[in-house]
Amino acid sequence: MDFDTYRQLDATALARLVAIGEVSAQELLETAIAAAEQQNPAVNALSQKLYDHGRAALSAPLPDGPFNGVPFLLKDASGDLTGTPTRYGARLLSDHVATSDSTLVARYKAAGLVIFGKTTTPEFALAASTETSLTGATRNPWDLSRSAGGSSGGSAAAVAAGIVPAAHASDGGGSIRIPASCCGLFGMKPTRARTPSGPQAGEGWGSLAAAHVLTRSVRDSAALLDATQGAAPCDPYHAPSRTRPYTEEVATDPGRLRVALQLTPPSGRPVDPACQTAARQAATLLDSLGHDVEEADLPGDWAPLGEAVWILVASNVSRMIEVLGCARGRKIGPDDVDAVSWSAVEACRQMRIEDYPRALSAIHAQSRRMAAFHERYDVVLSPTLGHPPPLLNTQRTDTDDLAGYREALAAFSPFTQMFNVTGQPSMSLPLHWTEDGLPVGVMASAGFGREDILFRLAGQVEAAQPWFHRLAGSPA
Repeated sequence: MDFDTYRQLDATALARLVAIGEVSAQELLETAIAAAEQQNPAVNALSQKLYDHGRAALSAPLPDGPFNGVPFLLKDASGDLTGTPTRYGARLLSDHVATSDSTLVARYKAAGLVIFGKTTTPEFALAASTETSLTGATRNPWDLSRSAGGSSGGSAAAVAAGIVPAAHASDGGGSIRIPASCCGLFGMKPTRARTPSGPQAGEGWGSLAAAHVLTRSVRDSAALLDATQGAAPCDPYHAPSRTRPYTEEVATDPGRLRVALQLTPPSGRPVDPACQTAARQAATLLDSLGHDVEEADLPGDWAPLGEAVWILVASNVSRMIEVLGCARGRKIGPDDVDAVSWSAVEACRQMRIEDYPRALSAIHAQSRRMAAFHERYDVVLSPTLGHPPPLLNTQRTDTDDLAGYREALAAFSPFTQMFNVTGQPSMSLPLHWTEDGLPVGVMASAGFGREDILFRLAGQVEAAQPWFHRLAGSPA
């Protein structure tokens, strides 16, 4: 299959071609490998080339899954693949080889996906841009001088460049939705515990993190969540059960939704006019589709919530670094990790043990506030980000300017973290491009466990204002 044809198809369509014998899984894999070899030197999306692993997987019959033969990439974090390193973008983990598959990866394999590489991530998935001392800068296929976002930036760049139609991603503060917005993709962060974190961990970042995929089509995201959702044995908790497959929701009329248009982030930070315009135009679109839209601010005080997020993230990162030091039989120092990661270690040295349960209490209280808010509104609509994709070198994890890094992060992603705090499902829709051709996402979020509402709305919006035809590096 030639690259142009391959790139015009989503994962669902490619799987159908394999199923009816129009193309072989081997042919798809070689097309994807050729695309990686052609595109990756420019975008730097792959951290590990596992081409032989993919070819070996095709030497045996594939499982009877919905995505049999479709090439797929794993984010180099949150997904263990037997016999390969899980590096988390960190020099400390360069030789950390997984001895078993994570539950989520096992489900990807059972769905018939053919894994042939891993994608770049900032160190310990800490940044909203994928720039680290281990793998360098991952560049945005829409403008190579700009960031692809983070921390799932490598996965987003790979999908936007056409290497794969879908790629694994994770989101602890916006890391699916941020790169989706930067790269013109659809990105759904599912409800807390909708997909499994085990067996090596019960949850990510004290319940803030969730894993799913980045895609170009809504139906791919829905079908991949159908294939991977649900609790695994011994999971500490699980999301509310879905009532039917998410693929059915995509084609279901969402009815008349009550939509809260949020134009000011919880922190009160200013928002770039392009992002404001994207959200307002999306509100006009939803109004034309019969939904009730009104401006509203979210409940809660961001100052204690932002502090709670940092406590949960920093303590989990610091513990991971400590465990790595114990495994190596030595103390880990600032020369072993990037400066942003070491700042988490130093912050934890100033914390009291009571700070962790206090942080959990703060996010649980906010979850209850948002539950009450959703008694009035079905969906929150907002910009995904504070401004369009930034130039590279503003959010490197190996920066010497920590104050500048933190300011850049806070200005870039002031909307996304709220829905990690509350565990609600939240998606970025590629509905706007600037005059310079940069993608700008619009975020929609629903009540806890209500991915069904979001997939219905996404399916309706995708039909009303299609985006699949827009390809990085091609005329609009």
